[in-house]
Amino acid sequence: MDLRLAGHGALVTGSSAGIGATIAETLADEGCDVLVHGRNAGAAAAVAEQVAARGVRAEVVLGDLTEPGVAEQVALTARDFGAHILVNNAGPFAEHDWESSRPSDWRTAFEGNVLPTVRVSQTLLPSLRAHGWGRVITIGSRAVRTPLPHMVAFSAAKAAVVNMTTSLARHLAGTGVTANCVSPGVILTPSMYRMFEERAAAEDGPQEWPDEADLVKEYAPNPSGRLGRPADIAAAVAYLASPLADYVNGIELRVDGGITGTP
Repeated sequence: MDLRLAGHGALVTGSSAGIGATIAETLADEGCDVLVHGRNAGAAAAVAEQVAARGVRAEVVLGDLTEPGVAEQVALTARDFGAHILVNNAGPFAEHDWESSRPSDWRTAFEGNVLPTVRVSQTLLPSLRAHGWGRVITIGSRAVRTPLPHMVAFSAAKAAVVNMTTSLARHLAGTGVTANCVSPGVILTPSMYRMFEERAAAEDGPQEWPDEADLVKEYAPNPSGRLGRPADIAAAVAYLASPLADYVNGIELRVDGGITGTP
C-alpha cells in the first residue's frame, strides 16, 4: 500500500537507535525525508546514512532535549528542514517502585518524557498550522493503562503524554494537523536487553538473555504470544503519519500484543 508520504519531511526525536531508528528508516522507505535526532553524533550519522540509502533526504540534529533551549532549537531546525511530521519518540525509562523512588526520579521521568514533547511540539506548531497539514505523533507505553509496579514514575509520565495528546488534538481542531499517540508493549530493543541483563546481575541470576517464550510467560503475557519488535511500532507510526490517517485524531493506538486488553 502506498502511504502517500513521498515528499513529506519528518523529525523523529531519539532516532539514533532502537524504536526511533526503525521509525526513521520506515518513514524513509515510504519516501519521507527524515531529520534524525540523537545525542551521539556517530550513532545519529549511522542512522542518517541508512535513511539516505533509501533515496530520500536525511540530515542530523544533535542535542539533549532536557537541556535549556535545546528542544526549541531542534524544533527550529526541523522547521527549516521542512518537517511537517513530528514523532516525539525520545524519552528515558528507569526502574523504581513506590518504596525506592525519590523525588529526583519522578522529576527525571517527567523532564525526560513530558517536557521535551511539550517544548518541541509548541515550537514546531506554528509551522504546521501555516502549512495547513501536519502530524504530531507521540510514543506512549502500555504502562499508561497498566502502571508497572517497578516503573512507577515512568508509567505516570507516559500517562501524562497520552493526556496531552488528546488535549492537543482538540486544540488543533480545524487546522489540518492531527495529534495521536502510539503506546508500545514490551519491545525487544537494545535498552530492553540492558534492563533485563542489569536486573539479572542485581539478583545474581543467569547472565544470558532469557528465552523469549519465558519472558512472555513471566513478564508480558499477551494474546499474541510474543514480544514486540521496533518494526511493529514503526508501521503504526507510518500509518498515522500518512494522509491516509486524516480522519484518525486524538487516539492512543496500543501496539502491545493485546497485553492491556480492551478498552
